Amino acid sequence: MKVLWAPWRMEYILSEGEKGCFICDLAVAEPSEQNLLLFRNQNAMVLMNKYPYNNGHILVAPMAHTPDLSELTTLEYQETMELFRFSFKALEGHLKPEGFNAGLNLGKTGGAGLEEHVHFHIVPRWHGDTNFMPVISDLRVIPEAIRETYKYLRPLFDNYGEQ
Repeated sequence: MKVLWAPWRMEYILSEGEKGCFICDLAVAEPSEQNLLLFRNQNAMVLMNKYPYNNGHILVAPMAHTPDLSELTTLEYQETMELFRFSFKALEGHLKPEGFNAGLNLGKTGGAGLEEHVHFHIVPRWHGDTNFMPVISDLRVIPEAIRETYKYLRPLFDNYGEQ
């Protein structure tokens, strides 16, 4: 039998879930490898998903704490969408995915894990990345440690304003 080591997953398995709004907590933080925040400006931010579905899974969120896109100001919406668009370029530059799953889950029934703060998911995809592991053993393989991916992506977001 082969053993697949993913020790960073124990934090998620043993956790009782996030308390409060982790996105709002990052609204006052500086980007760092510890908090996985890649970039933030006055109206929006980009962060690595702490419990990713696939390598390079990131979140793009407005700073405004709202579950409803229609409550965002035009500027908040524009800046969130600009970061959303730029994030694809950043992921393509490092990970070279063959495609993406991208979007948002609104409300509990819509699959939102954090219902009260709207956020977009971007999940890089490669041909064959969905294989027998999730089906047979309810296990997903993430080939690169999240902090390694962060180290590659962070400098790209440092140059965001120059694009």
